[in-house]
Amino acid sequence: MKRSMSLKMLLRVAKRRAVIGVSSLGLIGSLVLSGCGLGTAGGYTPSGTLTGEVADISLDGASISVGSKNFTEQILLGKIAVVLLQSAGADVQDLTNIPGSTSVRQAQLTGDVDLTLEYTGTAWITYMGHTDPIPDSQEQYEAVRDADKSNGLMWYEPAEMNNTYTMAVRRETAEEYGVSSLDDMTKLPEAEQTFCVDAEFQARNDGFIPMLEEYGMDEPPSEQVSIIDTGAIYAALANGTCTFGEVFFTDGRIKALDLVALEDPQGFFPKYNMAPVVDSELAEQYPQLEDLFAPVVADLDNDRMQELNARVDVDGEDYGDVAYEYLKDLGVVTDS
Repeated sequence: MKRSMSLKMLLRVAKRRAVIGVSSLGLIGSLVLSGCGLGTAGGYTPSGTLTGEVADISLDGASISVGSKNFTEQILLGKIAVVLLQSAGADVQDLTNIPGSTSVRQAQLTGDVDLTLEYTGTAWITYMGHTDPIPDSQEQYEAVRDADKSNGLMWYEPAEMNNTYTMAVRRETAEEYGVSSLDDMTKLPEAEQTFCVDAEFQARNDGFIPMLEEYGMDEPPSEQVSIIDTGAIYAALANGTCTFGEVFFTDGRIKALDLVALEDPQGFFPKYNMAPVVDSELAEQYPQLEDLFAPVVADLDNDRMQELNARVDVDGEDYGDVAYEYLKDLGVVTDS
């Protein structure tokens, strides 16, 4: 069950719900239901003592809930936030591993989650309903940042890492047919154009069918499309279950399984730069939060994120342990 909320917190959530058109009459009951039903990872996450450039930051007295989606990179990013915040002295509620992007977004809009590490492209396309991405990463970030102010959310500066979608193939397929980009997919005979995607990617405005249309391909017969969990796609690609599979550019299994991630010459997929997103009132109360996350934002690029993801998906390490060791290596957390 979610921890009991102070009157100030209840008022903050009530105001947020009024903004998004949710009746406050059911506020208390909905908080109880959402707090008990988010289906999160929780569990023990180590913490230490802040050091280096963040050594003087303190969040003593702060109570912060951290949310994430339910795939490896998101859980890892959420755990990094949990370790940082705990090490700064905050009372942290771990709500990582919430199923689905829209569930995480709703939890943050309603105040059940205070902080997420979100992607600019997801906010622009999926949450805000735009059909066309903004090609420039900084301009995309600024557009999302400015639009979300009315929702009571503050976006800190984004990281270089760009967890955008693409399709991948086995290396032998890439070499046999000369496939290196999405517009090369048509080089394969139609009977061999089989796809593995997850349910969310199939339904997104920036997902499967619109991508095929962008690259001049018809929707394939249903028997040539397998809808499977995101985490299972990489193995399905490697063992030949499908020829093309939906992947994230920052996933560590691309290198580990010797897959080839296809370039996107048309710029169809939005930029998915990660940035901390914080409840505006919490950010105003604790302006040091931005400085706390600044070293992580400055460090995370695609290669670094691939490395961290691989430690979980390939090496089998624990999310919390990887997050803690990463922050130690970064020089912002040390053993207590």
